[in-house]
Formats: sequence, structure tokens, C-alpha cells
Amino acid sequence: MGRGGGGFLLLALAVLCFLALHGGIRGCAAEGEEGAAAEAEAPMDEKEKRALYAAIESFVGTGWNGSGLFPDPCGQTPIQGVSCDLFNGLWYPTAITIGPVLDNSLQCAQDASFSPELFTLRRLKSLTFYACFPASNPTPIPASSSTWEKLAGTLETLELRSNPGLAGPIPASLGRLSSLQSLVLVDNRNLTGPVPPELGALARLRRLVLSGNALSGPIPATLGGLNRLLKMDLSNNLLQGSIPMELSGLQSLTLLDLRNNSLTGGLLPELALQSMAALQDLLLSNNPKLGGTLMMKNSGWDKVAPSLATLDLSNLGLVGGIPESMGKMTRLRFLALDHNRLSGPVPPGLAAMPSIGALYLNGNNLTGALRFEPEFYRRMGSRFASWDNQGLCYSNGGGGAAPAGVAVCKDVQEPPASSVGVRDDKVGGRKPEASSSIVASSSSSSVGLSAAMVTGLWFLGLVQGMLFFL
Repeated sequence: MGRGGGGFLLLALAVLCFLALHGGIRGCAAEGEEGAAAEAEAPMDEKEKRALYAAIESFVGTGWNGSGLFPDPCGQTPIQGVSCDLFNGLWYPTAITIGPVLDNSLQCAQDASFSPELFTLRRLKSLTFYACFPASNPTPIPASSSTWEKLAGTLETLELRSNPGLAGPIPASLGRLSSLQSLVLVDNRNLTGPVPPELGALARLRRLVLSGNALSGPIPATLGGLNRLLKMDLSNNLLQGSIPMELSGLQSLTLLDLRNNSLTGGLLPELALQSMAALQDLLLSNNPKLGGTLMMKNSGWDKVAPSLATLDLSNLGLVGGIPESMGKMTRLRFLALDHNRLSGPVPPGLAAMPSIGALYLNGNNLTGALRFEPEFYRRMGSRFASWDNQGLCYSNGGGGAAPAGVAVCKDVQEPPASSVGVRDDKVGGRKPEASSSIVASSSSSSVGLSAAMVTGLWFLGLVQGMLFFL
């Protein structure tokens, strides 16, 4: 039983004592008191205590007097950021968080380093370092396979956030952490090199977040074998190549975020999307060389991706038309097709989608008349954008709300300078980007928000009720 579980214990004891008062159980108070007393008096494994002091000292500095300040780190003198659990009558540290999370959190020294003692903590389940390695202290993630293998049977969460001094590649040896469920390496701007294919061996992984680094090379096809994965966020890196077809094996995936990279080769194939039946958020924006079309060969978007709530395909170099099937996606709340080279008419069904709350079509080559009701423009406000489509107009329909920056159809031959072709900075700025999660929010967006677009943010919060912490 871990420290901090006393509330559940007291509730259980209260139920037992209630039954005892009605003659069902005798001696519950005494038994509860004896159990609590035994837990409080349980010692900490001495070898673990020494390793814990040495591991923390290597991060916070040699001036830290752990044994003097915290003689009972799993009991009467707990260390902020350290959690413990009871195993076979002894306390062991199971979680360590170092970094300026709270006012009294452990904070790293300028010369912080990974110590060998850290990897001897036999029951360690969670390890987190936040803003621990400054740029003045370039530090690689330990690469030795034997180092990480010591934690393979226990470590479930590994997080390294906002460490500008964390330098070099992601070690392939992290693929040996067979119990790992969450791997988060976020905003470590000097973390370079490829995404290791060995990460595809992490069979229990549910969350893979590698955003905001300087990773390059292709997305490994081996990641398609992570069939328990719920979230994959590789955004804000320098990744290249095509999106591998093997990702179709991610049948439990709810979020795929590949924004702000240099991917090529077009969208995921139709069959791959259809296999990812649980997918709710697909974010690919700002891969300007990705290319391809929105057209499906054998089916429509409503059949291929029926669970999608967020679809961000802006600035991908897409060509061709917008298929009618996109207007039949009943769960879609956020659709961004802006800043592509899409052409042809706008399907009227896009405005009839029952869940739609934000629709961005601006910055394309769309033509013809917008056949949306004035009530749609009024309801959406700045969360609908269709300006900067030179051949696009709208029917006045007797007055009412109108789309910003689009001319009335009768005037399209001689468009007024104030309406047709208005650039983003003249009509309230660019759209707010879709946000993949709380974790991904730590990777700053490359597209800014103007004051007029802030009214759309309520919607993004609704769409993205996703965990950042699973």
C-alpha cells in the first residue's frame, strides 16, 4: 500500500466498523489500529534509502543533505516529489519527480547528471524531470542497455520535459523498458536524431509523446505494432518521409498529431484510416510538402473515419476538390482545410454537420457560391473563415449575417477591395490551431491568435477534453 492511500483505508475501516456495530464483525477497530500501526512502523529498505539519497544528490547538487533533512523519506520526513509503496513489510521509492513543479519541489543544480544509483531503485514506477538540464549543461540520456534493463520490470512512466540541455539522440535502449506505458519527451530542443525503431517493442505503451524536439528522419514503421497505444504525438520536430502505412495497426489510437514537420507522400491511405477505427483527433497541419488530395477511391470520409471529432489538414499542399462525404461526418467538430490549393465548389453539407463548431476554408482556390444559410454565419462568427478564395462568393439571400471577406455573388466580377481576397491580417488573423492535448500544449504553436479569433477558443477546449494525463 502506498503513502497517500489513507483515505481509502479509512473508508474501508468505517464500513467494517458499521457492520461491527450491528453484530456482523467484532474487533474491527482493534484490527484497523494494529494494521495502521504496523504500516507506520514499517522501515524503509536501507539499500534503497542510500540509493535514493545518492540519485537525488546527483541532480540537485552535493550540498543537499538528504540523510540529515529527510531521515525517514517514506515516513515521517517525506521528500517533495518522492512517493513510496510498501512491499513485503518494507518501504520502497516508486515515483520521483524533480523540477520546479511546486514551490518546495526539488530543483536541479546547474551540473545535474544521471547517477548509476538511480537505476538501482528496484521498485521505481515513475520518473519525471522537468526543466532540469539547462542549455549550459549538455547532458545525453543514458544509452547503456544494461542501465535501462534494470528498470525494465517496473518503470511505467518516463517523462523528460523542457530540458534545453538534454542533448543527443533518444537511446535505442529505451525500447527495453518492457513495462513502460507512458513515454513523454517534450520540448527538449537539443534532442536530435531519429525516432528509434526499437520503441516499437514497447508492447504496453499507451502514450507516446515526442513533441517539441529536433528529431529528424522518418517515422518508424515499427510504431504500427504498438496496438495498445492511445495517443501518438510527434509534432513540432523535423521529421521527413511519408506517413507509414503500418500505422493502420494502431486500432486503439484516439489521437495522432504529426503537425509542424516536413512530411511528404500524401495523407494516410484510405485503408489505413479505416483500420484506425478509434481515431478521434487527426492533426497534420503545417507539413507544406505533404501534398495529395482529399478524395477517396472506394468510400467516403464518413465511412472511413466515422469517429473523427478533430481534423486539422491546413497548410499541407492539398489539391483537388472537397468531397461531399466530408459533409456527412456526424461527429466532426473542428475541420481545418485552410492554406492549401483546394479548388472547385464548397459542398453545402459542410454547414449541415450536426456537431461542427469550427470550419476553416480560407486561403485556397475555391470557386462558386457558398450555399450556407445566414444563420450558419451568425452562429459560427469568427470560427468560420472562407476569405482569400478569389473565385468564391455568397448569396445575399435577403440580408442577414454574411461571411467575412467574401463578396456577394453579383459583385464577384468587380470585387470591392475591402471584401474579396482579404488576407488573414485584415480579417482577424489566422485560425486557432487544433490542440492535441494538455501535454502537447507545452509545445508552442507556430500559428498565432488574434483578438478576433479568441472567441473560438471555447470550442477547442470542448473538442480537446482529452487527457493530457492518461
